[in-house]
Amino acid sequence: MSEQIVVLMTASSQEEADQLADALVGEMLAACVNVVPAITSVYRWEGKVQRGAEWLLIAKSRRDVLDALVQRVHELHSYDVPEVIALPLVGGSEAYLRWLDREVHGSWHALD
Repeated sequence: MSEQIVVLMTASSQEEADQLADALVGEMLAACVNVVPAITSVYRWEGKVQRGAEWLLIAKSRRDVLDALVQRVHELHSYDVPEVIALPLVGGSEAYLRWLDREVHGSWHALD
C-alpha cells in the first residue's frame, strides 16, 4: 500500500466545498472527502486578526498524489492562499485503508 494521508482544507462556502470535494473524488485524487459545514475560523491575514465562517474539508488520499491534489485545489479555490495541509495516517481499519488505496489514482496514474 502507498502512504495514506488525511488532507485538511477550508472553503469559503458550501458551493465551493462541494465543488472541491466533487473534483477531488471525481478525479481520483481522494477516495473520500467529508465536508463539515459552518465552522468558525480565526486567523491572521494582512496583519489583522480575522474571523469568518468556512467549510472544513477532510480528504482521505495518498502521498503520491498530494502534489496533484494541491495543484487542483489551487486551480479551483477562491482564496489567494488556500489552506491545504496533509497529515500521515498511522493506522486504522485495514479494509478501509485497502479501499482508500484502490480508489486514489490521480489523472496520471494507470488504473488497475
